[in-house]
Amino acid sequence: MPTAVPESAAGLPGERPGARPRATGAAHGISVPRGTGRAAARIGALTVCQTALMVGIGLLITGPARGLWPMTVEDHVNEGFERIRTGTLTALSSVASEAGNTLTVITVTLLSCLGLILLPRLPMWRQAIFLALAVALQSLVFLGITVAVERHRPDVDRLDASPPTSSYTSGHTGAATAVYAGLAVLVLSRMRGPWRKVVAGVLFLLPLLVAVARLYRGMHHPTDVAGGLVNGSLSLLIVGRALLADGSVAAPPAAARPLPAPATPLSSPASGHPERPTGRTAVIFNPTVTDQAGRDALRRVLEQHGHHAPVFIETTAEDPGGGQTAEAVRDGATLVVVCGGDGTLRAAADALAGSDVPLAMVPCGTGNLLARNLGLPLAPAAALDAALRGTARHIDLGRIEGDGLAATHFAAMSGAGLDAAVMQRANDHDRAKAVLGWLSYVLAVFGSLRTPRMELTVRLDGGPALRRTARMVLVGNIGTVQGGITLLPHARPDDGLLDLLILDPRGPGDWLRAVATLVRGGTKTPPKTADRLTAEDRDRDGDGVPVEFFAFRRAEFTFDSPQPRELDGDPVAPGRRLTAQAWPGALNVLLPERGK
Repeated sequence: MPTAVPESAAGLPGERPGARPRATGAAHGISVPRGTGRAAARIGALTVCQTALMVGIGLLITGPARGLWPMTVEDHVNEGFERIRTGTLTALSSVASEAGNTLTVITVTLLSCLGLILLPRLPMWRQAIFLALAVALQSLVFLGITVAVERHRPDVDRLDASPPTSSYTSGHTGAATAVYAGLAVLVLSRMRGPWRKVVAGVLFLLPLLVAVARLYRGMHHPTDVAGGLVNGSLSLLIVGRALLADGSVAAPPAAARPLPAPATPLSSPASGHPERPTGRTAVIFNPTVTDQAGRDALRRVLEQHGHHAPVFIETTAEDPGGGQTAEAVRDGATLVVVCGGDGTLRAAADALAGSDVPLAMVPCGTGNLLARNLGLPLAPAAALDAALRGTARHIDLGRIEGDGLAATHFAAMSGAGLDAAVMQRANDHDRAKAVLGWLSYVLAVFGSLRTPRMELTVRLDGGPALRRTARMVLVGNIGTVQGGITLLPHARPDDGLLDLLILDPRGPGDWLRAVATLVRGGTKTPPKTADRLTAEDRDRDGDGVPVEFFAFRRAEFTFDSPQPRELDGDPVAPGRRLTAQAWPGALNVLLPERGK
């Protein structure tokens, strides 16, 4: 067991004894994170493009398109707002307009950045720079627009003094979008608990209220406030992509950060050798998403429910949870608690498949799809408490194998094509996942839309071969993903079947139809099974429809070329074959009582 080292011998806090001393800011100046120059160049280039785009739109509005709709009806909109003015509405519009005022935006930005740096246990420098830079760039682009585009303000009674700038774009709206929508992004990525979405929703609403107030007060045309919304959003997207999503700016070296608190020891102090768990409850946790405070909270919940002396076992990069779970069961664990994301849960479920040892899920990752679909709270301690108060239920698992993929199990979803490319892109930027949460997947979608269409053959439950083209093939034990979007409307984790989505939109119209179908939660028509396939289903060869749903016990997929593949959000090696099979009731899970 490591012995304590006096501070004089240990060097800087968090530094290993005998390690090469780190350069300090006092002695060698402030070090700039690796990748800063490249990120700055990217932001600068994209900001120039943003300015050119916004100026081009402005020149179009004030030039060739000024006689076209909707520019021809903008005056009617402003006149309509003028007609409905009342004392109360005017007072409310003044408050909303002030939310986008220059002084207000500067004050909110400054206080927010100071809070991000001073209040958390570890300063959030990256988030503070993201917010400040987005607001600053929006203002810079706004100034460039007003110089290049000259547009008179609406010909109505204006309630504010007219500044000397052009009516296009609305500076109030653009600034409000940058600061308040930027704060909403940070709230969604950093806050936890039931108020998270409410706070973010209010922040997202503020720029819209500012936009309406500027119209009401006769200061801008509708296209001016729309331009402001676009300008602020583009600044957020450009800066967020460079600082939060791409990870091109490296984080400080690990040695320069405080060392994490140690996990519950699994070694004997006397011998230094691994000690076999003495408790009957094993907690398998991913240390990258579960800190010491989180583990202490879980330990208190377990103690409250009579699970004394739980053993906490870390996952590793080499073993994400399967080996630890199997060893815990061999050592007599009668309850396995898994704290991590979908990947950690999948590894533990694979080890527990077919056993009767109950599993308690504690969602600590980014996706947490199975926990969401099974009705567990997303706060870790609350999820564990709800599970321990609930009952044991058996749910299905999917068994999957293919070329270059050994037989294993998945608990939520598996797929090939677009979804796998999205997972790969999101996982390539772990820092963005940590900062943005599930929004990192939204960004990854836009970066993966060029994934080529695949050609494949599908055989369901030994039935006839179906020839298809597709953007995405998704097999699911559950149906709903982040944001409440239902991709597999009829999927149930305990029906003994797996569900299949084949997505194959061709062109903007098909994409709109596909999105509309998925947003509505699919169709009321049950998914097709092998015994319900029609001649049209069998004869369709490359002439796909945007969305198809199937259900099966066993499915064989053969792709004409290697495709990206994923298991419960974790990318696996590309390949040309997949075989998926349902294993009914394979996993014993503690779940809240139905209706509670």
